Amino acid sequence: MNFDPNKQFSAFLFDMDGTLLTSIAAAERVWGVWAQRQGLDPVAFLPTMHGQRAIDTIRRLKLPGLDPEIEAEKITNAEIDDVQGVAAIAGAAEFLAALPADRWAIVTSASKKLAQRRLEAAGLSMPSVIVTGEDVAAGKPDPQCFLLAAKRLGFPAANCLVFEDVEAGVKAGKAAGADVVVVTAAGHCLDSPRNPTIDDYMKAVPVVAADGLLSIRFADPR
Repeated sequence: MNFDPNKQFSAFLFDMDGTLLTSIAAAERVWGVWAQRQGLDPVAFLPTMHGQRAIDTIRRLKLPGLDPEIEAEKITNAEIDDVQGVAAIAGAAEFLAALPADRWAIVTSASKKLAQRRLEAAGLSMPSVIVTGEDVAAGKPDPQCFLLAAKRLGFPAANCLVFEDVEAGVKAGKAAGADVVVVTAAGHCLDSPRNPTIDDYMKAVPVVAADGLLSIRFADPR
């Protein structure tokens, strides 16, 4: 589906991992080691953990004898220590820099410390509004995170555009009532024929109207 360059939004809400920066290699190194320790097949397991809170991923597995909170904290600390290969998705820094600071937020399943660490490693700045996995009672695909981010910016979620890269995030954005654009740079297998897609931000240019509303135009027709 093509993106409508004439549609305007009050704000943009960005997922972080896979949407603004790539962290797949680092995350899968940490989670792969953990999976092996639990007797799981990393090849089968790793595709299932992206885009969701660590504690939710672990709870879903229902592994006997494990405390999800303790295990999630261990994984988060390991991810904070390993940012090798973390980098901004092409054009993301320039795209964000062109947006008014009060018109965009990051909405991530990561903890605040991990988000800060990865954004720093990718050369991206912390936004004025960021909602992390610690700020909500239920993580993606529950819409709480996007609803909260929109509220903190002062707009209805239905007037926002969500940028996501995985199914759980897309479902959360749609459930919040927002439009969703899928960023494909991370290479996740996501069947989303009803959502517009962009490869990265190299050809995407944010347009800020006089009344502050946001839209996107592209360097060439899509």
